[in-house]
Amino acid sequence: MSLTALAETSFTPLQTIPVYLINIDRAAERLAEIQRQSDEFGFRFERVDGVDGALVPRNQWIDVDHDRFQRRHGRTILPGEYGCYRSHLLALHRFLASGDEMAVIIEDDVALDIDFLARAIAAKEAAPSAGLVKLVNHRWNGFRAMTRSRMGDVVGRCLFGPQGSTACYLVTREGAEKIVKSLAIMSLPWDVAVERGWDMRISIVSTRANITGFSRLQRTTMIGWRRDYRAAKSSAWRRIPAHIFRTLDFFRRIAYVLTTP
Repeated sequence: MSLTALAETSFTPLQTIPVYLINIDRAAERLAEIQRQSDEFGFRFERVDGVDGALVPRNQWIDVDHDRFQRRHGRTILPGEYGCYRSHLLALHRFLASGDEMAVIIEDDVALDIDFLARAIAAKEAAPSAGLVKLVNHRWNGFRAMTRSRMGDVVGRCLFGPQGSTACYLVTREGAEKIVKSLAIMSLPWDVAVERGWDMRISIVSTRANITGFSRLQRTTMIGWRRDYRAAKSSAWRRIPAHIFRTLDFFRRIAYVLTTP
């Protein structure tokens, strides 16, 4: 049986929620590594054939507001960002087409262990009103603890952001419905957009520590290198609207953290 076919087998009886893996065809080594982890730790995942932004000409991109992205983010969209955004929407739509009430979505550069699903579910139980629980982040500036899960993970929100990364998160059906409706048109990078619970009217929380690590394959980035981000950046005066947007979002985030259950 091929690696892809193995990746699309049904879940084991002991696995209570599905795991959707975002993976593009040229990242075969990453798929093999996730399959190895699956075999070792006894979980199953469903592969989502992601959008490889590098292979889609810019004039064929769909559901993108380039001008609004420029105003909000101060630069143009990288092909890898477009592919990431479309791939996460595909994963959420796949989940919504199922009969499940919750799912975990992962990217293909994570390093999982035997406890990651139990910790994800426990974090959601600790925050019952949350529509999305971020389980991997790059930053936790101004973290405010709300509760602690039965697996020992502290759950809360950050006063400052974005926290970065959507490598692993748990999402509910209601949360996914709101996200795909609110974020149907791309005007920010996915990891920035999906944190903005105040805009989508959804409760989003985060664990204080990552419940997964990253594999060695993370270094083979599929989004873009630092030089790519620099090349896409606008001139200083054209970034003024982005600075205004981020300042307003700073205050919106603080209000959200302090008032949203």
